[in-house]
Amino acid sequence: MGKLPLFATALVATAALLPQVAQAEVTLVRAGRVIVDANKPALGPSTIAVRDGRIVKVASGNPDVRALVPDLKPDEPVKEIDLSSKTVLPGLIDAHVHLSGDPGTPWWKEAVNSDEYATAVGTKNALVTVRAGFTTVRDLGSGKNVGFALRDAVRDGVIVGPRILSSGPAISIIGGHGDVSGFRREVVEALSAGNTCTGAVQCAARVREASRAGADVIKITATGGVLSQQARGLGQHFTNEELEAIMDTAHSLGLKVAAHAHGAKGIETAARAGVDSIEHGTFVDDAGLKVMKEKGTYMVPTLMAFTGISERLGKGVYTPQVEEKIRQTLKVRGKQIAAAKHEGVPIAFGTDSAVYEHGRNGEEFGLMVQYGGLTPREALASATTSAAKLLGLESEIGTLEPGKSADIIAVDGDPLTNVRVLEKVQFVMASGRVVPMQ
Repeated sequence: MGKLPLFATALVATAALLPQVAQAEVTLVRAGRVIVDANKPALGPSTIAVRDGRIVKVASGNPDVRALVPDLKPDEPVKEIDLSSKTVLPGLIDAHVHLSGDPGTPWWKEAVNSDEYATAVGTKNALVTVRAGFTTVRDLGSGKNVGFALRDAVRDGVIVGPRILSSGPAISIIGGHGDVSGFRREVVEALSAGNTCTGAVQCAARVREASRAGADVIKITATGGVLSQQARGLGQHFTNEELEAIMDTAHSLGLKVAAHAHGAKGIETAARAGVDSIEHGTFVDDAGLKVMKEKGTYMVPTLMAFTGISERLGKGVYTPQVEEKIRQTLKVRGKQIAAAKHEGVPIAFGTDSAVYEHGRNGEEFGLMVQYGGLTPREALASATTSAAKLLGLESEIGTLEPGKSADIIAVDGDPLTNVRVLEKVQFVMASGRVVPMQ
């Protein structure tokens, strides 16, 4: 037999990490302390019963398995996991990642690396991300089929990673953030993902094409971007008519829309058109916040993106036009969180991984407290109950309740008083499977 291709070999090796769990196995998680819901008081010593990837019951103390699973079959295996010294809580949710990219990658590599290579990178980063305690992520921007391939491979147990909702390539204006730029015309044409549009009709068509391709969510670039190679600022990109066509079409197909948006006017206009979440929201003003509150639009602040760019500023990683935009954004880091909280705009956790190293997602919590003025409980809720609602998965994830997916993590200490303990997750169960931590 000939050798497997390198990528296939990587997939087989990663699949070998998957725990061999019997379908009918019952798992009892014996916890020292349980946060069932970030918005409620924590429980003391408790046991969580898991069966077939679902939570069966959460009970105080250490009851016998038959008290938790009355219909236990005589030959059904039972496994116990001792987390009696840990705080156990719901798996975390990152509503803004880019699994198939790594920080510091030269922008011109876009013309060199293949989508197959990006999928291999995403396989690596999916494992790193779930080991960090993030059992669900929303991948907002990838190569044409890369995000969908990663999503399906995790779902089918081919690779280890978090539950993934994928947008595929972001919908962009021609020459805007999200379009290919910085190359010769013929190179730009060769690299184009067919994700740009001009006019309401064409923008609606791009949404329908994304839906046909299997998108779980629509991502648009409503304003200029910090890391794209244009030096034209961070203002509004789409026209009002184009935005309305995108929202109407997406919502008619049952798809939510996430809008990359930095500039104040672009944020306000996207919110007014009905976008479901503003990603970044860097320069949001009172007018934009008022519309967001009225429409129920979520703010997804991504402060770790600011960390990623600040760590690389002045080191030759970014072009001069990008460095100038970075300096603008760093002046207002975290102000969008404080403003959203004051206005009553819902906040969901997102980090923009790939701008910083994957696996550091949990550092966002401390930044939300430090720069945004959230309490540790509010920060945790943003990555559990709030993010689950934004993703439309509140009946599946976000809390530890019977019938929900067994997405469970454990940490040392109390995240409700010291949110930074979430930077070092000690145990992860994703959809009922225990994730190998090394």
